Amino acid sequence: MPNPDPAGRHLMDDTPPLTLPHTHDLLADIRELISTARAGMVRTVNAELTLLYWRIGRRIHVDQMGGRRARYGEVLFKRIARTLSAEFGDSFGEKSLRRMVQFSIASADEQIVVSLLRQLSWTHFIALIPLSDPLKRDFYAQMASTEGWSVRMLRQRIDSMLYERTALSSQPEQTIANELSALRRNQQLSPGLVLRDPYVLDFLGLKECWDEQELEGAILREMQGFLLELGAGFSFVARQKRIQIDDDDFHLDLLFYNRRLRRLVAVELKIGDFKPAYKGQMELYLRWLDRYEREEGEEAPLGIILCTGKKAGQIELLELDRSGIHVAEYLTSLPSREVLKQRLQAATERARQRMEFTAAEIDR
Repeated sequence: MPNPDPAGRHLMDDTPPLTLPHTHDLLADIRELISTARAGMVRTVNAELTLLYWRIGRRIHVDQMGGRRARYGEVLFKRIARTLSAEFGDSFGEKSLRRMVQFSIASADEQIVVSLLRQLSWTHFIALIPLSDPLKRDFYAQMASTEGWSVRMLRQRIDSMLYERTALSSQPEQTIANELSALRRNQQLSPGLVLRDPYVLDFLGLKECWDEQELEGAILREMQGFLLELGAGFSFVARQKRIQIDDDDFHLDLLFYNRRLRRLVAVELKIGDFKPAYKGQMELYLRWLDRYEREEGEEAPLGIILCTGKKAGQIELLELDRSGIHVAEYLTSLPSREVLKQRLQAATERARQRMEFTAAEIDR
């Protein structure tokens, strides 16, 4: 029998079910809220654990081991590790405690650690601990935080000697420290942090012989890899950008925009060693871009001349930096880490000698 409703009407048993509008969208929104909240909880927990590890390491190192004999430290580690691992698990075993102490020594400023915790995990910090140079370690920490590098990407950047390949690494230590401090405060990259030398283009798959057109074509085919090698914030704008001046047509090989620097970046590809004539060509392109393509609020365009070889003496005398031009080599095959290290050390030493000579000339 049909059941009467309060108003005395009869409801049929085969009444169609009630249809709720927008159910799919509502569920999608709720799922997104749950996923976001869970991700936030994970980040918060990871941050708290990392800070806990830093404080444990600092307490052991400063409060218990300061001025003590090495033998005392060994006994202390084993005793604390045995007790804590029994109570709280293997995360507080001897190996883990040693790593916490190393972490607190490598990152001695708690406020800097706190500023990185929202972006970097404990595993990020583990990858940074082996770096003995404090400036190098700070560079990778700040760049990983600013650019959102995964742990895998951080390890890849360290293995490819990214820091040594930046224009900044050849500067005086105080200049490097100042730029990293500015990055930490403002999250603003400078050209010195972005520009590299050499650029490693081993992913292009070029054979033993190629010309500039083949190089350009390979870059366009592998644009994602090229953008990653160029550095943070680059986006592709144009290939063979036409520049018309008077009755002449010129063509810029590649044009990019860097949103972090807020600049257009012109790239010219060259086979062989750098030649002085390249300066005049790039200056012409940069001035045209500055006059006709630069938008309000942007900085002056930069130029990158990529060559297979450099003439350091010519580049120094031409004072290309004053024109916003960066000359860099590119490698189509990645040499061994030791060979690359030797090359970069030699280049850095030459750059520092030039700066010392310039400073001495100014002081006279």
